Amino acid sequence: MAAPKIIIVTENLQELKQILKSTSAFLAPRVRMLIELKRHENSGISKRDLAELIGVNHNSVQTWRTAYEKGGINLLLSHKKTGYKPSVITKEEHRIIEKKLNDPTNNIRGYKELQQWIEDELEKKIVYSTLMKYCVRKFGSSIKVGRKSHINKDVEAVEGFKKNSRKSASRQSKAKKYDLKK
Repeated sequence: MAAPKIIIVTENLQELKQILKSTSAFLAPRVRMLIELKRHENSGISKRDLAELIGVNHNSVQTWRTAYEKGGINLLLSHKKTGYKPSVITKEEHRIIEKKLNDPTNNIRGYKELQQWIEDELEKKIVYSTLMKYCVRKFGSSIKVGRKSHINKDVEAVEGFKKNSRKSASRQSKAKKYDLKK
């Protein structure tokens, strides 16, 4: 078995603990690695033992040790993560889409139709999966929904039907009660 690689950490333990307090949770294991390297500076520590102490993969420890040797703590604590991408849909477009989706008389039956409507009305191309995930996240929509009622449906006729059907259903249930008693 090869001897553990000895890395000289230029910062002292107090500095490293201060840096650990001020770093994000994402970078904290890297600083903890430096603290452990500083503690084992004389005897050395293998990357696998170091990874076990910190609670990360040994390949991460190897990458971090190499970065520290090449550029010091500045290179070790720099990372290329940029954060979240800005939304494809602006706030104004969001309001327009929300208004369209909340309108009961719209004739949009799915995400494909919504995608086409956005392309026609807002003159913007949006990938289907992006639009679907956006609608699920922001509006709580789902792919499986009940059918929409027809946009040209007569609302008064529906109300009249509901009134008559309730009365006839209640009459039928009363009639059945009396038939059973006889």
